[in-house]
Amino acid sequence: MITLHSVTLDPTLCMGCTNCVKHCPTEAIRVRNKIAKIIKERCIDCGECIRQCPYHAKRAVVDPLTILKNYEYTIALPAPTLYAQFQKVRDRNYILTALKRIGFDDVFEVSAAAEAISNATKDELRHGNLPRPLINTACPTVVRIVRTRFPSLIPNLLPYKSPMELAARWAKQNAAKKTGLPMEKIGCIFISPCPAKATSTKTPLGFDHSYVDAVVSIAEVYPKLRTAIKMVKAPEQLAHSGPIGMNWAVSGGECRGADSMEHLAADGMENVIHILEAVEDEKFSSVDFIELNACVGGCVGGVLAVENPYIAKARLDKMVRQSRQEPAPEGLPEHEIHWDDKVEFAPIFQLDNDISAAMQKMALVAEIEKKFPGMDCGACGAPSCHALAEDIAGGFATEDLCIFLIREKLQRLLAEKEEENDSK
Repeated sequence: MITLHSVTLDPTLCMGCTNCVKHCPTEAIRVRNKIAKIIKERCIDCGECIRQCPYHAKRAVVDPLTILKNYEYTIALPAPTLYAQFQKVRDRNYILTALKRIGFDDVFEVSAAAEAISNATKDELRHGNLPRPLINTACPTVVRIVRTRFPSLIPNLLPYKSPMELAARWAKQNAAKKTGLPMEKIGCIFISPCPAKATSTKTPLGFDHSYVDAVVSIAEVYPKLRTAIKMVKAPEQLAHSGPIGMNWAVSGGECRGADSMEHLAADGMENVIHILEAVEDEKFSSVDFIELNACVGGCVGGVLAVENPYIAKARLDKMVRQSRQEPAPEGLPEHEIHWDDKVEFAPIFQLDNDISAAMQKMALVAEIEKKFPGMDCGACGAPSCHALAEDIAGGFATEDLCIFLIREKLQRLLAEKEEENDSK
């Protein structure tokens, strides 16, 4: 499968500092000739490099708001994270109404789809036969890292489409009935806190075709919405979900919605990886449900949001306490909640497609790695000594990139030169 990525590099801004190299969870970045390079096969679009780059050389590729002009009828799909971006807004209907003021024809809350998935998850936990612990699949980065680094846990993935995807299908079907327009003339635009959502619409996992027509960042709509909200005097009653769906924006929210007695929630890529390693080692056999989010704090910590995640969480908590359960939209496509296809293992870390060649390269990697100090300093442009050894075995690098080997080589040459001078 060819993956179209939503995280890119602007080489004109890159200073080769290796911050991104050290923080990439899949070792997908190298610095060569003082410029970073993203190995597309390994990238999972988590956006961690965007967060860590002090020079803003990493960027998220999403759609511009002007894409609304491409459709006769447009529907905004706001992630619940959007509600937490604005000060002094207690009723999200002001935000939803403002979305229509900036150009959308209609609004459909992604939190409504989240509640439908919470209900399905509760049913699975009570009556289903999927292996435990179940691992949530709302975060596309989590799904991608499981299929690449933890293939033994693929059966544990909850085989449900994300709230974004279910909301798009639900909204588009309702809009087609309401307007009489064909599906292709109705645009579902997701307002996203992270680039991984954009990737999941371009190259979806678990199904072939996304109903999300475009992904626009929260950061782009924020200034327009902030102005529009001030103009709303009497908001339309557009909310169609309650506290459970809104809570999906923060770490632990999906767990609460699943109503599981034995659950665990973790956020941030480093913590996600530690938890997945522990699950692989069967350390959580008593846990029924695990919620993992790539961003610290949950979706409120997404790199395309504008507000500090801790402030956003506190703000959302207050909004949730003051909200009530709204009636869900009609026409829930329950048969479309489940994945259409299985998620398959993606062996992005293999040294060669041929097993015998891979075994030979593995032995070569071990021999090369013995030469290095094992400090994983990153000065070579690779994230670790092992990664550099792999690059050398694959023909993508040389031993001269290691500053310790270069220093040893220079010391030997100096010693030989001194011996030569002494012998004269």
